[in-house]
Amino acid sequence: MKASRIAAVGALAGVAVLTLSAPAFAHVSVQPEGEAAKGGYAVVNFKVPNERDNASTTKLEVTFPTDHPLASVMPQPVEGWDVKVTKSKLDKPLEMHGKKIDEAVTKVTWTADGDGIEPGFFQKFPVSVGTLPEDADELVFKALQTYSNKEVVRWIEVPREGQEEPDYPAPVLALAEASGDGHSHGASDGAAESDEDAENTSAETAAAADSGDADGTDTTARVLGVVGIVVGAAGVAYGVLAGRRRADA
Repeated sequence: MKASRIAAVGALAGVAVLTLSAPAFAHVSVQPEGEAAKGGYAVVNFKVPNERDNASTTKLEVTFPTDHPLASVMPQPVEGWDVKVTKSKLDKPLEMHGKKIDEAVTKVTWTADGDGIEPGFFQKFPVSVGTLPEDADELVFKALQTYSNKEVVRWIEVPREGQEEPDYPAPVLALAEASGDGHSHGASDGAAESDEDAENTSAETAAAADSGDADGTDTTARVLGVVGIVVGAAGVAYGVLAGRRRADA
């Protein structure tokens, strides 16, 4: 009886912990596809969960950092959503591929043209960004999430190291160190390398198969040759024995 009571109390405590900790994970976040290396390009996903039981998410506004402006920002089309890219003049022009750029994207807005993100679901919004700054370890993207009931949740609180996570943290993109060759390899490069590895593996497998077939053919020929010799020797022996029997008769 005591054991069952302890188990029941433990189960209730576990449920309570999960219930209390769940909201901490249900916020707008940003993660790269693969790696977001300093000085390179990356595809990042803004992940938006729907936190309401009686309303859908119908709009997402993401503000891009102005302290480290990104010269190239290209959203990927998302079915069921319209996207608007807002650019602003820069106080200090950027250089990109030998050209000076005096404006950069400061906001990207996605608006649902249907039901949006319904309760119990989430949506990813991919964006290609670059070049990533070399003098920063992270980028902060403040976001506004609008629901169908007109409620607006402001994910704009910047997390501070050594402090508890705020109630409405802004999405933060961690930047990795650039590779030793000075180049950043994105998800597309990795896919290309995977395809090349697959092709090489297939070629090696085919070569091994051909070699195996050749070895099998040689072995079969040798076996048949030995069998033929044995059969021939048996025939000769049989002929000698038959001759002797006739001579004795």
